[in-house]
Amino acid sequence: MGIVSWLIVGALAGWISSKIMNTDESMGAFANIIVGIIGAFIGGFVVNLLGGTGITGFNVWSVLVAILGSVILLWIMKAVKRK
Repeated sequence: MGIVSWLIVGALAGWISSKIMNTDESMGAFANIIVGIIGAFIGGFVVNLLGGTGITGFNVWSVLVAILGSVILLWIMKAVKRK
């Protein structure tokens, strides 16, 4: 995937995961992109551990994997912030 694809997938996954985790008000567009891109790496790692295929390109599966990873990342961030 090219840099533009990573930005689009990251922005979409970060935004959806911030809506799921109720952190949308405290995050801006740049934070959503960063969370989505890091989430794509985390989601790809988790899905590979489970025997699946991680990020495969610019498609729905890759966005779902990135959302999974982004939700995991935001959950960890919220847990650390509470302590």
